[in-house]
Amino acid sequence: MKWWKAIKINNDKLSFWKRVRFKYKLSFINENTLEEVWAIRLSFLSAFLSLAVYAVFLITVTALIIIMTPIRNYLPGYLDVEVRKEIMENALRADSLERMIQIQDLYLRNVTQIMSGEIELDSIRQIDSLAHADMDFQIPREEHEQAYVKEFEQDEKYNLTVLNVDASPTNTFFFYKPVEGIISSQYQVDICHFGIDIAAKPGESVLATLDGTVVYTGYDSNQGNVIQLQHKNGFISIYKHNETLLKEPGQTVVAGEAIALVGNSGALSTGPHLHFELWLNGKPVNPEDYIAF
Repeated sequence: MKWWKAIKINNDKLSFWKRVRFKYKLSFINENTLEEVWAIRLSFLSAFLSLAVYAVFLITVTALIIIMTPIRNYLPGYLDVEVRKEIMENALRADSLERMIQIQDLYLRNVTQIMSGEIELDSIRQIDSLAHADMDFQIPREEHEQAYVKEFEQDEKYNLTVLNVDASPTNTFFFYKPVEGIISSQYQVDICHFGIDIAAKPGESVLATLDGTVVYTGYDSNQGNVIQLQHKNGFISIYKHNETLLKEPGQTVVAGEAIALVGNSGALSTGPHLHFELWLNGKPVNPEDYIAF
């Protein structure tokens, strides 16, 4: 009986492998002519092996595409070193830009409050994060600037710069002429012309009228390139229609230092000139009351 069971088991095994390896024919026949167009012979074993090989090939190709291309960066939790570095750099740039925006907003708020007379100019040193620089710091002048200032001081040695003796607190100030030229338009508050226009040569140096700090530089479609300085004792000076601005916000300047070049920028400009405004405690004043042009 044992040998009979062994023979039966062997026959069952042979029968299983025979069924697995038995080939079936798959044919495609022309319906009209009944002619065999295409045929293939497959067994269960060959079909299984073919599918397994195809699946391995497909998985391998997919894995290589993901690994060798940027597609891998879209997989959750997978970022290469370069992408991480770029993300960190972008984060630092965004932080720097945010800081610069905060500084610019602070400047604009300070200028607005000064123009409206809400705060004293000297108090800006306590609230302005960029005003901690020493106001008495003397920026070295270039040789041509030194020669120009020396010549200017010699020519103006006996001139009375401050014409209005009652215009306190200017009796201790020496106002520099912002540019050499001819006044082409006077100070007229009734038509909202809060300064004077000085016709000058294009490219002529525009000078700071007093020691101070640059609080604004920028371009306006009507006023052109504008630079604005804040000074001690409540004074603010504004220079418009410049060709080029030589200073940036936060920089400290000394009286007579070149801060811009005369130009013809802005829609309201009618030719090369400087529009110069002088404000005291948030109100415009006539520059000719303080400076001998």
